[in-house]
Amino acid sequence: MKFFWGPHTCAIGIHILLEEIGIPYDSVKMDVAGGETGREPFTAINPKGKVPTLVRDDGTVMTEYGAIATWLARTNPDKGLIPADPEAERQGIEIMDYAVGTLHLQGFGRLFKTANYEPQDILHHTLKLGQASVKEQGRAIIDAALTILDRQMAGRAYVAGETLTIGDTALFYATRWAPQEGIALPPHLAKHYERMVARPAVERVRAIWGET
Repeated sequence: MKFFWGPHTCAIGIHILLEEIGIPYDSVKMDVAGGETGREPFTAINPKGKVPTLVRDDGTVMTEYGAIATWLARTNPDKGLIPADPEAERQGIEIMDYAVGTLHLQGFGRLFKTANYEPQDILHHTLKLGQASVKEQGRAIIDAALTILDRQMAGRAYVAGETLTIGDTALFYATRWAPQEGIALPPHLAKHYERMVARPAVERVRAIWGET
């Protein structure tokens, strides 16, 4: 398999899953910030122009965080990355979807890609009048999301109980941006973050990504 990733992106969660599972793969680092994922030859592989992207040995291209994570878990059932208990699975997926859809895309998305959320009328777009308010809105979304997630993580070692599942890699990839942006994690999320960075697979990936 060939795994495409880029620094500072959510792809670190899939990278962690690959290391946790221990299956062979080729790693391809992309210059996401420089726009490499938005042009050929990468767009011929993934027209969406984003990472993570995973290409299987048969040439099948897989995109979207949840789809890739679920496929990796289902095809490696011995790793227990999806709980057997339906309620635990629901809890983990709920946290994963909220971390991806709200904390990442709605919150940190406004900090990292502010112009994408700025009003596009001529006045705002030309003078960039809306970017400060976009960042303020993003920070408010982040703070609210962290509070909700922290409450959900109370009394849990991992998102679905006592063992690592796919939801933990999503929560980790999003919460890791908080300290990078000078945002303090609330206590239960801070414990989860420290628990994750202590895992050997996470340590290996963070070294590759230069985030240690």
